[in-house]
Amino acid sequence: MARVGAFKSMVNRSAPYMLAGPAVLVIGFGCLYPTLLALRLGMEQWSLGTPWSSATYVGLSAFGLALTDPVVLHSFGVTLAFAAVVVGCEMLLGTALALLLEQPMRGMAVFRTIFIAPMMVAPIVVGMMWRYLFDTQYGFANYLIGLVGIGPQTWLGDPVLAFAAIVLSDVWQWTPFVLIMVLAGLQNIDQSALEAARIDGATPLQAILRVKLPMLASVLVVTALMRLIDAFRVLEVIYALTFGGPGNATEVLPVLIYKTAFVSQKLGTASAISVLLLLVVSALSVAALAISNPMRDGRR
Repeated sequence: MARVGAFKSMVNRSAPYMLAGPAVLVIGFGCLYPTLLALRLGMEQWSLGTPWSSATYVGLSAFGLALTDPVVLHSFGVTLAFAAVVVGCEMLLGTALALLLEQPMRGMAVFRTIFIAPMMVAPIVVGMMWRYLFDTQYGFANYLIGLVGIGPQTWLGDPVLAFAAIVLSDVWQWTPFVLIMVLAGLQNIDQSALEAARIDGATPLQAILRVKLPMLASVLVVTALMRLIDAFRVLEVIYALTFGGPGNATEVLPVLIYKTAFVSQKLGTASAISVLLLLVVSALSVAALAISNPMRDGRR
C-alpha cells in the first residue's frame, strides 16, 4: 500500500508536466529552430538566389558591423522615436477613453464596439487606407486643412509629415488595445477604496489621480510594454504607407530588415539585424512577464 501511495503521489506531481510537455516541446521547437537558423544565417555572407554552397562564413563580424553601421543605427533611432511617441500617445488616449467609457451611459456598448473596430482591420489595409488619406491631390487630410485656409501638403514626401503619418496610423489602430486593457483593469478595482475616497471628500479628479491610477499601475506598465513590443515589430503599415521613405525618414528596423533581405538580397546581414531586434523584443517580453506574473506575490 505504501508503494501504491508513493506511485500515485509521483503521478500527481508529474501529471502537469506530462500534460503540458508535448505542447511546450512543439511551441519551443517552433520558436527555437527559426531563431537558431537566423543566428546561423547571420554568421554567413549569402545572397538570395545563389546556391547555399556559395555562402561564406564570417562569424560574428556581421553582428559587429550591424551594431556600428550608420544605416542600422539611424533605423534603430527611428524605431525608438516611433515606439516612444506612439506608445505615449496611445497610453494617454486609451486611458482617458477608458475612464470616460467606464461610466454607465446609454448606448455605451455601441460606443465601445466603435472604438475597438480599428483593431479588426488588417495592418496592410490600414497602411493603404492612410496612404489614400494622405494623398497630395485627392487625400482627405489636405481637404480638411484646406477648410482652414492651409494649402495642400506633401504628407508622404516630407520627412516630418511622413513620420507624423505613420504615428497617426498606429495610434488610430492600437489605441483601442489600451482602451480594452485599462477597462478590464478598472472593472477589477476594489469599489470600497473608491467609496472611502468619496466619503473623505475626494473629487472625481482626485479619485482618478490618487485611487484609480495607482491601483492600475501594474496594468498600465504591462500594457505599455506590450505596445512597445508591437511597436518594435511593426512592418505592414509602414511598408504600405511610406516603405521607409522619404529617404529613410520612416525606416524602422523591420522595414530595414525587409529591404536588406529582399531588395539588397543580403540575407546574412538581414538575419544579423533580425537577431539584434529579437534581443530587444525579448528583453521587453521578459520585463512584461516579470511584472504580470500572477505567482509573484504568492512567492513573497
